[in-house]
This record gives sequence, structure tokens and C-alpha cells, in this order.
Amino acid sequence: MPRGYEEGPVAEEAQARLDALERGETLDARGGPELRPAVFGSTEAEPEPHFIGWADEVDGDALFDSGEAWGISIRRVRR
Repeated sequence: MPRGYEEGPVAEEAQARLDALERGETLDARGGPELRPAVFGSTEAEPEPHFIGWADEVDGDALFDSGEAWGISIRRVRR
């Protein structure tokens, strides 16, 4: 006899956490993949918004102030 919710989303989420750990990913306090702030923006070489670097390694404000990049945004992405 099916047990409903226990065998649906809850089991799938638990399996996803186990799979992430097996792949060597770190998990945040909520059990999901750890997210890291990343700098995205546009440059002369690549005018479409793209990943520029990790926020703790790249100064998005300095890139914007120097004119090297524009449309700077910080997004939290998986490591």
C-alpha cells in the first residue's frame, strides 16, 4: 500500500542530498547545495552577461568603476 508523501517529494529530496554528498558537493544548513556569490556582467570582449568570477575573488565595483565591465550583478550559484 503506498504511503503517499513519504515516498514522493520527501524521498526524492533525501536522495538528491545523498547524491550531492557522493559527488563531493557541500551542503548548506538547510541540506541543499552550498551557494556562493558570483559576479556576472558584460565586457567589451563578451557583451552578453556572463560569469566573471567569484565575488570574494573579483571586485565587481572596481570592474565597473574602471569601465572594464558593466551591468554587474551578484548571483548566488552552486560551487
